[in-house]
Amino acid sequence: MTDLLPDAPWRHRAGLDGLLAALDAAGGRARFVGGAVRDTLLGLPVNDLDIATTLDPHAVVDRLKDAGIKAVPTGIEHGTVTAILPDGPVEITTLRRDVSTDGRRATIAYTDDWREDAARRDFTINALYADPSSGAISDFFGGVDDLKARRLRFIGDAAARIAEDHLRILRYFRFLARYGGDELDAAAYEACRAAANSLMALSRERIADELLKLLSGAAPVHALKLMVEGGILTPVLPEVTADGVTRLDRLIAREKEAGAEGSAIRRLAALLPADPAVADQVGARLKLSNKARKRLATASEHDTAEPARVLAYRIGVEGATDRILLDPARVAADVGELRGWTPPQLPIGGGALIARGLTPGPDVARALQEVERAWVAEGFPDADRVDAIADQIVSKFQRARQ
Repeated sequence: MTDLLPDAPWRHRAGLDGLLAALDAAGGRARFVGGAVRDTLLGLPVNDLDIATTLDPHAVVDRLKDAGIKAVPTGIEHGTVTAILPDGPVEITTLRRDVSTDGRRATIAYTDDWREDAARRDFTINALYADPSSGAISDFFGGVDDLKARRLRFIGDAAARIAEDHLRILRYFRFLARYGGDELDAAAYEACRAAANSLMALSRERIADELLKLLSGAAPVHALKLMVEGGILTPVLPEVTADGVTRLDRLIAREKEAGAEGSAIRRLAALLPADPAVADQVGARLKLSNKARKRLATASEHDTAEPARVLAYRIGVEGATDRILLDPARVAADVGELRGWTPPQLPIGGGALIARGLTPGPDVARALQEVERAWVAEGFPDADRVDAIADQIVSKFQRARQ
């Protein structure tokens, strides 16, 4: 009996029927493919939608334009065109086969053979196609059975597939964390271990993207433990050790305890030694954005026992949340004090101190700092209390000048 794609909200997206008609899906020229099929079979929500087609990419562009659908040639040299629908983009890729590969990129040729297209994909669970009209699943390599068994397998020989694209090492562990069960494919694991040094040939941006996707998942610890034990990350991230995986495990438990959303950057900080200099070096090596690098380094600093809101006033809510959750000596629930809270601004300036009789000069800055310290220590009281604090401190400075 042929497996059928269950109905799901994404199948009723605005404009999708018109797109399928333009691609002649009813005539067998287009099928849903990859993650949308995989996740729908598992009952998971679908965000990204991909369509495979036998049509040449230039023909796809022409058909979409004729149908009044915006077409963006996002990767047309590789056969990919993006259709812009009201509810988001849909990627349409012409069936392909690899002509040659070098571990980083492939030279491809177009084909009209669905099995050939499936054979160049990485894992069996990602090589599933679904007919939009009937929902019939095309499964050439046992992906449906692997999904049911929570089994992650490369299509064909694992070592050969990794040699085609070294990034598949990291993808293997990301998909293992989300879709794999307790049973590890020994051949695949050994192939990843044997080829770990090939990760050095990849751009650091691609490595960072895969690593952060893995860390964003609900349960990345088991996969990362296997990666550390197998020396997978050593060539590119030697700073990540078994101690880091232990810290990550503890952090994820604290995130759950505090009801805090998991953060990939915070989790990366847990994997690294608590040293801002090391964190900044790793952030630079992975070519993270300046904002992400700063957050990573800030999270890696040693915390003090400051109250949550005092800490947040000093380094920001995001930074304080990271520090509290990463420090096992702190109460994880303290991050609740920061939820929805915006650090206030000191409701007084130097001019107000001068108006109270303070002589313009260095004393103004010093006095304002004292006012701020007292205001923070009292829990950010309102302007009336700040006025009283300012009166006291100005009087103190005036007496000292007498």
